[in-house]
Amino acid sequence: MAQLLQACLNGSRGPGDSVGVPMSPESIAEAAALAVAAGAREVRVHPRTPCGSESLSPRVLAPLLTAVRAAVAVPVGVPAGGPAESDPGRRVERVRSWGALLGDPGLPDHASVDWHEPGAEEVAAALLELGVGVEAGVRSGTDGPARFARSPLASRVLRVRAEVADPDPATAGASARALLGSFDVPSGVPVLLHGVDGGAWPVLRLARRLGLGTRIGFADTLLLPDGSRARSSAELVAAALAWPS
Repeated sequence: MAQLLQACLNGSRGPGDSVGVPMSPESIAEAAALAVAAGAREVRVHPRTPCGSESLSPRVLAPLLTAVRAAVAVPVGVPAGGPAESDPGRRVERVRSWGALLGDPGLPDHASVDWHEPGAEEVAAALLELGVGVEAGVRSGTDGPARFARSPLASRVLRVRAEVADPDPATAGASARALLGSFDVPSGVPVLLHGVDGGAWPVLRLARRLGLGTRIGFADTLLLPDGSRARSSAELVAAALAWPS
């Protein structure tokens, strides 16, 4: 089976970072279609309010999922973390509200929970109760790996998303290996390894060499491997698939 390549289309970035960063449901759906056509096997999208803020509200999530699912037939994931709702209790309430309010287009296929954030266990449990896959985020430089290793939910997650926060291309690979060695992954749980900014491409290359899933998109980097600016996440996806291991 081919390694998973996920396209993360916007993340925390906005038009000020690049005019190609999609924000509205329609522009995100168009970006998703292009990324999948370029070879992405799933997409991750950050729902945004009309003013550009990240949100877990079903009123924001529903039109986005409707638009993206009309454009692509691959799994669609969203974040369920602090940037969209800082209060842990309120975050759990938001997630639980999805079950009643997302009848059409239905629930996201999976949602990412960063294990270093307060309330991660409760948010993950709420997602599992709804039947939404949990992408367990463990970030370098945090206590997320240790907390995940102790979690009673560890064996129930869809995958572990290992995020290397080191942006230095010279050291990101070593940081990635250190992160992977800092916790045990339950048997049968796959790992998606990715980096950010200057570390995005070295970590992607390492993930391919290790046979792990990985991701690329404007959420991770604005630059192609040669240092030129990418025009879209689809261009980054194409570059990742063409890039030698």
